[in-house]
Amino acid sequence: MQFRNNTCLGLWALLIATARCQCNGISSLTTSYATPIAGDGWSAALIANGLSGARSILFDSNGALLVVRSGTGIVHLTFTDGGGTCLEVANTTYLVNSTTLNHGIALSADGNTLYASSSEAVYSWAYDPAAVTVSGTNKTLISGMSNDDHTTRTLLMSQKQPGTLIVSRGSNSNIDVEAESLSSGHSQIRAFNVDNVTDTPYEFTTSGRLLGWGLRNSVGVAEEPLTGGIYSVENSADEIQRNGTDIHQNNPGEEMNFHGTLSSTDNQGGNYGYPNCFAVWNTSIPDAGSLTVGSQMTIDATGNASITDAYCASTAVSPRLTFQAHMAPLDIIFLPNGTEAYVTFHGSWDRTAPVGYKVAAIAFNNGQPVAASDSLTATTDIFVNTDNANCPDSCFRPVGLALDQKQRLFMSSDATGEIYVLAKTGASSGAATGTGSAPSPTATHSAAARWELGGMMWLLTVLVIVGSL
Repeated sequence: MQFRNNTCLGLWALLIATARCQCNGISSLTTSYATPIAGDGWSAALIANGLSGARSILFDSNGALLVVRSGTGIVHLTFTDGGGTCLEVANTTYLVNSTTLNHGIALSADGNTLYASSSEAVYSWAYDPAAVTVSGTNKTLISGMSNDDHTTRTLLMSQKQPGTLIVSRGSNSNIDVEAESLSSGHSQIRAFNVDNVTDTPYEFTTSGRLLGWGLRNSVGVAEEPLTGGIYSVENSADEIQRNGTDIHQNNPGEEMNFHGTLSSTDNQGGNYGYPNCFAVWNTSIPDAGSLTVGSQMTIDATGNASITDAYCASTAVSPRLTFQAHMAPLDIIFLPNGTEAYVTFHGSWDRTAPVGYKVAAIAFNNGQPVAASDSLTATTDIFVNTDNANCPDSCFRPVGLALDQKQRLFMSSDATGEIYVLAKTGASSGAATGTGSAPSPTATHSAAARWELGGMMWLLTVLVIVGSL
């Protein structure tokens, strides 16, 4: 009997330690704001901080994470990986020091050429992922993109057409009248063959393959992995009126647009409406008529009486999906099997009640969203701030997304200079809850909480068995 009691006490101490050390000694970082919430079926952990201005992120061929820091350059991170969301930065290398780089990053198919963008140009370097070095000088591939206001130049290297680099350029202002002209080069997405660049860079406005125009600020661009379909997510206009009525709180909607594939010219090169036509999110607007969610409408800022809702319906490409106004989608990425896309919503400023500040999932099937184009519920929240009333000052603001070989989802937050990792746990995939409400009983605040709960459950099970001996 005495032996069994000592065994129980020893097991108790051992199992308590085990339950609290599920991350194999890897330390966990904490936030300076309320701990975010992961949705059912997900765990999440903060794994890096001190990276002010962290924007686009991308894994190289050796599994290191490359992070663009706006106004600073590109940082190379390696991790000590304890599995799941148990990661810790092992090494930090400043790969490219540049005050002009601000957002875009891509790699060639062989992983040996690095691409990055400033507000004016796209550059390339020879890259050695093993030595963690780049060539001493960079090459300018695409130029002529200077404008004010929306200065990010998103880069995407096609996996279906290697050597084809997609570049997204935004508008010059909230309502940029120059974007009405195709020759301006504003608010466009173009594709370039960067395998054949000479010493003379491409001029963005006159070169490349036009995938779409009339796109106010399509910061997020992705290639659907099964069909090769090109999708973008667009930040729409602020402070708008319609027929003299302020409708800016809930209109216009942010957009997900489809741009065909690089293997065909179908559904490609069209005018998506801006600066004349905008997607409806909330139909409680003047003269709504038959307008539905996603319909193209006019606003007062056009100043052109000939631009009507009927004109927009007949000339502008409608979005494949429409999101709540002012959520500011900044990135989109697909699972390799094409069943889900993930989108970062950076968050609003032009709205009384803040919205966005989250990562959401969108179901896909056969290369297309499952939800109808007029759906109000196409997204499922998977990572949210506890209360958006604290945003933007005391919350994460998601920007870039990247998937590693284990299909863990990595996310950057520029406002807080952080990197998070999210992993599926195999539980149900319900939405995360936040924005002023208490966390769901099944929502998780961090990977550490999940590991400790799991460890304690295992502990209790073992103790019951031992106690019965």
